[in-house]
Parts: sequence; C-alpha cells; structure tokens
Amino acid sequence: MSSLNSLFNRATIGTRCKTCLNLAISRIKLLRNKRQAQLDGMRKEIFQYLRTSQESVARIRVEHIIREQNILAAYDVLELFCEFVLARVPILESKKECPVELQEAIASIIYASSRCSDLPELTSIRNLFGTKYGKEFVTSALELRPDSCVNRTVIEKLSVKAPSAESKLSVLKSIAEEHGLEWDSSATEAQFNKKYEDLLDGSESSQNKPLPLSSPKEDRTVRSPVQAKQTSQTASSSVPPNQSMVHSTEGEKLPASRDPSDVLKRAHEAIALADSACNAARLAVSLANVKLSVNTS
Repeated sequence: MSSLNSLFNRATIGTRCKTCLNLAISRIKLLRNKRQAQLDGMRKEIFQYLRTSQESVARIRVEHIIREQNILAAYDVLELFCEFVLARVPILESKKECPVELQEAIASIIYASSRCSDLPELTSIRNLFGTKYGKEFVTSALELRPDSCVNRTVIEKLSVKAPSAESKLSVLKSIAEEHGLEWDSSATEAQFNKKYEDLLDGSESSQNKPLPLSSPKEDRTVRSPVQAKQTSQTASSSVPPNQSMVHSTEGEKLPASRDPSDVLKRAHEAIALADSACNAARLAVSLANVKLSVNTS
C-alpha cells in the first residue's frame, strides 16, 4: 500500500511540475515581448535626451534600461532551464535525489523564484522541489550557499547592484550609434569618472576655502614680542582714559564712552520713562472702569 501511495505522489508531483513549467515558459515569452516593447520606448527617450543635450537626465534613465536588459537576459536563461527540466521530468520522478545534470537548472529556478515576482509559477515549482528534495535543498539555493549550483549569469542579471559607469557609458554610446547621432561623450565620461570622495571634496572646498591674504598696504614686518608690547603700550596711551576703541558693524573704529555720570544719567532717564508708562497704564484702567460702571447703570 505504501508503495502505491509513493507512486501516486510521484506521479502527482511530476504532473504538477509539467503544468507549472509549461505555464512558466508561456509567461516568460509573454513578459519578454512586453518588456522588449517598453525597452525600445525607453531607448528612444534616451536618444531624445541626448539629442537635446539633457545628458544629466540620460545618465539617470540609462540605469532603468540596463535593469530591463538584465531582466530580459535572465528570462532567456530561465526559459532554457525550464525547457530543460520539462524534458527530464520522467528522470526526476524515477530518482529520489536530484540528478547532477539538473542541479544547476533546478537551483537557478529556485533562486529566481524569490526575485521574479512577475513569474508566480516559479514559486509553485520551488514548492514542488522543496517537497521532493527537502527544505535544506531549497534554502541552499535561495541563500547562495557554497554547495548551491545556481547559474552565475542568473545571479548577475537578477542582482540589485547599481550598474557600473562603464556599462552605462557603453549603453549611451550604443543608443547614439543606433540612431546615427554624433554625440560627444566627454562630459559624461568626466562625470562618470568622478568618485564619491571627489564629490565630497568639491562640496567642501567652498567651506574650507582659505582666508584671503592681507593687502600689500598692510605692514607685514615681523616684530619681536618686546617691540609688539611697546607698540601696544604706545597705542593705548594715545587713547583718552574715558574712551576706548570699539568696532562698529561696518568695521569702523568708534570711541566708546565710559563716563560713570553719563551711565547714571541714562539710567535715570530710563526710570522716568518707566514711571510715565506705569502712570499711563493706571489712567487707562481707571477710564475703563468708569465706562464699565456707566454702561452697567
């Protein structure tokens, strides 16, 4: 009885695997045509940006083109793997362990199932293989463990890493050549060759800009500490005792009065102003009370 159940389960897994693989192949072909049409439109937009000297926009949009090209390349490899596994489903049914010649194809399909959300059939295929070969086999492919056999092209094309400057420049040149545009790529090459540290240095150069040197009219003679002390004493003796030199907002030097009588006089004036303000407030309150009492009566 157990042997009959195992045969029935193997047949069921094989049938479901064939169905999912056929659906995955059909969806890949459909999505490839759709993405190829979108890619052609994006390349035309990049050509318009280059033609109108909007290279800054083209440098950003070209990353979307490279991402679409990588996805299309991954679709091609996955389609071949699905067809390869589909042709060998009887071998999978007859063997308990995964055959060596199918490990790369199956591991690549499992790896892509978590990175291609527009191919839900790959998730169903992953679940079927997890049921047959165990959870550890699926986890090894998803986490790219050393013992996994995931195809390197699939890993690179489905990577979320930003494209290199060389690849972006190559795509821009190919688009210009495709439309017969004589495009000067020197400015874009210089922008791509800039490193992150260079950009930081450029932004901070204005902040760390050295102060301008003194004008030629200023005295640049190096003086000893004794001469400097004598010069400061001479300058201080020329200022009256009740005044000192202060700098105004325009940089001019104005005498500041330190006469105690002047300070006391200003304090008395401030007190008098405060008293007059208090008297005016009291008068306003009394008038308000009178008006309130008249209205009440």
